[in-house]
Amino acid sequence: MKHEITVPSQGLKSSETFARLNLLGESRAFLGALRRIERIAEVDAGVLILGETGTGKELAARALHYLSPRRDFGFVPVNCGALPDSLLESELFGHEQGAFTDAKRANRGLIAQAEGGTLFFDEIETMTLRAQVVLLRFLQDHQYRPVGGHLMRPANIRVIAATNADMEQMVRRGEFRSDLLFRFGVLRVTMPALRDREDDAVLITKYFRSRFAAQYRRPASPLDPGMIARLRAYNWPGNVREVENFALQQILLDDSACIEIGAWAGTAAATDSAAADPALCFRSAKAIAVAQFERNYIRRLLDMTGGNVSEAAKICGKDRSTLNKLVRKHGIGG
Repeated sequence: MKHEITVPSQGLKSSETFARLNLLGESRAFLGALRRIERIAEVDAGVLILGETGTGKELAARALHYLSPRRDFGFVPVNCGALPDSLLESELFGHEQGAFTDAKRANRGLIAQAEGGTLFFDEIETMTLRAQVVLLRFLQDHQYRPVGGHLMRPANIRVIAATNADMEQMVRRGEFRSDLLFRFGVLRVTMPALRDREDDAVLITKYFRSRFAAQYRRPASPLDPGMIARLRAYNWPGNVREVENFALQQILLDDSACIEIGAWAGTAAATDSAAADPALCFRSAKAIAVAQFERNYIRRLLDMTGGNVSEAAKICGKDRSTLNKLVRKHGIGG
């Protein structure tokens, strides 16, 4: 759920503002998180955003940025798991020309790119201990020196971080520095899981289906009442990101006039069938359900693309070779 944001105009109501920032929902838990974001957006202090995978932590970070006085400057996201120790200082602080063998020209680091705006550190639980030390030193006074440089430079940025991990537990195990966690988490926002958000799953499904229908020029049939009941009952372990993927599959793969429960790519039926057999162990039941899902999904995907595996791979987000292996595994189209 990463989209370019148009800064909301003055005078919009709070709900309309957050809708423009792609934060959708009407449940009490979700509105409570939005109210907290609204309150602390104007406070120029570090923020730690907590929540399960897919709950919209980066969207919350972007909302904090675009609702703040820093909105006219950059929002620079950083995936902490992709910061290699060997290039850490160069990535963060930049480097001067000739600083090392491949430094053909000077390069602005992530901190300089975020000058005046917001630097967002995502998945901080993946940060190495060395990276933690380097970042802590910077956060103490917001000054840094590019690799190969001689002068310290001040940085005028706001730092926001996000994680889906239990950071206090990581601190107790010695995997994360408590002083760095404090620097990150002067203020905290918790994004609620979708299962705790009442009817928001239905609202969000309708939104994504409408958006994808317009994007791919396909009809957006009304949701069947039975499907609405299933949407409400399902646990949504992948949260909003799972709803987005589900809605995309529904728009791309379903050709019926009205979405029925069985249109859920066979997943529910296969799971119920496997789970109903008490003679199966958990591993066997799971394997049957997964295999049934793969067969049904790939058949419908190839039907939609007229058997074009390359196009099907683009739609489902897999490599062509990986999709070909699944096609051969299930004997589809042979």
